[in-house]
Amino acid sequence: MSSRFGRFFNVSTFGESHCYGVGVSVDGVPPRMKLTEADIQKQLDRRRPGGNTLGTERNEGDQVMILSGVENGLTLGTPIGMLVKNKDQRPGDYGSMSDIPRPSHADYTYRMKYGIHASSGGGRSSARETIGRVAGGAIAEKFLREQYGIEIVAWVSSVGQHDAKGIDVEAITRDQVDENAIRCPDHSAAAKMTAEIVAAREAKDSIGGVISCVCRHLPAGLGEPAFDRLEAMMAHAMLSIPATKGFEIGSGFSGARRRGSDHNDLFVRKGEQLGTLTNNSGGVQGGISNGEPVWFRVAFKPPATIGLPQQTVDYTGKPTTLEAKGRHDPCVVPRAVAIVESMAALVLADLALIQKMRN
Repeated sequence: MSSRFGRFFNVSTFGESHCYGVGVSVDGVPPRMKLTEADIQKQLDRRRPGGNTLGTERNEGDQVMILSGVENGLTLGTPIGMLVKNKDQRPGDYGSMSDIPRPSHADYTYRMKYGIHASSGGGRSSARETIGRVAGGAIAEKFLREQYGIEIVAWVSSVGQHDAKGIDVEAITRDQVDENAIRCPDHSAAAKMTAEIVAAREAKDSIGGVISCVCRHLPAGLGEPAFDRLEAMMAHAMLSIPATKGFEIGSGFSGARRRGSDHNDLFVRKGEQLGTLTNNSGGVQGGISNGEPVWFRVAFKPPATIGLPQQTVDYTGKPTTLEAKGRHDPCVVPRAVAIVESMAALVLADLALIQKMRN
């Protein structure tokens, strides 16, 4: 859908890149849960533009306002409305590009679908739309943490040809992830990734990357086969994020190169329940969580808007040279860490409520 994600715990986002503001309505939040704007702001700060030298020069405070659904610091059980105002928008930067569909951007497809598209900043296809997802995801994460003890941690695991190594998915923390601006806990790899992003920016170009994410302490039993499997819903959530081009869970595509005798996760006794010796399944079997950490990776393409001259055509088909203006991230993955965590939280909160109704 254009605006809504989730069934029982769901979000409906609204707004474009350069309109008055962006926001979200979150429905399905249980009543009497403690909630303040500070609970939401921390994740928005990790997502916001202007936070470091690796991203866009657009500098937004992204201060969230809770408009409804909370009274005296407690949720009411009614929809929670939240708004973040756009303050540093510059629609004039896009005047020279209004007649040219930017290569690999959504200008052309939005116009073909709706017969019109926002004249600046990508409109609804802009990553600015993800503010509502992060705000809603912060609430979902608080619910999951308090009700189930679930922890969700994402990090940048590659940029260009540089990969992070030695990451312990059982122990990685957000504090470790946030020790550097690129949000990669492997500091040696982080330095190389940083240099790659700086080089792309100086060349008026862009670079892609991969984010890894782990969800720990899930109970066994989350997921709705056959069509709403946990990994299917997670893939749906992740591939709805702007600029994503790939998703894999557990051993992913590398598992297709192995034999079953090497790939199978053997069961063992772990305390009061069963567990597995390995986790090639990524914490999901038959579309249902098995109690092991759910871990996956999301691939992000290089941002489409670049400053290098590109030979393309305008909407009439006339050849032209596009040198895109505006302020854009040379690489989206450092800021997308919070978005991946938030979408994961929305999926798990929804599946947890479904399972709770069954019980």
